[in-house]
Amino acid sequence: MAEQTAASTSSPTTLWVERTGARRYTGRSSRGAEVLVGSEGIEGVFTPGELLKIALAACTGMSTDFPLSNRLGDSYDVTIRVSGAADRENEVYPQLDEVVELDLSELDEAGRERLLVTVQRAVDKVCTVGRTLQTGTKVTLSFQIDA
Repeated sequence: MAEQTAASTSSPTTLWVERTGARRYTGRSSRGAEVLVGSEGIEGVFTPGELLKIALAACTGMSTDFPLSNRLGDSYDVTIRVSGAADRENEVYPQLDEVVELDLSELDEAGRERLLVTVQRAVDKVCTVGRTLQTGTKVTLSFQIDA
């Protein structure tokens, strides 16, 4: 609990992207993380839309980690796939579909149902990315110009 308290009282992580070439950027965090971002035709990068989908899947995974590890043990395997085609006319993703791939063969049907209800509740309650996408959020844009 002391770790959580210390983490929650520390300053927020700063995030930014820097242009590294034509339609290529490197996303960075003040914690030292990096991710390569670019257009779909560029090898070795994620598109911004792919990062959105990955953020959703990762949030779902992290939200389910406690109830799943509590029931299945710390070494359980899970893959969360996410898909959704862009509506290029409106430049939005009208729907994103997640599929959680999980082996629950060691549980009986009633146990599986109980666990899946618990997992769904956890996602609904604590997946900030999913909750933000479902409810929408205000986005602002400003400019800092060196003249």
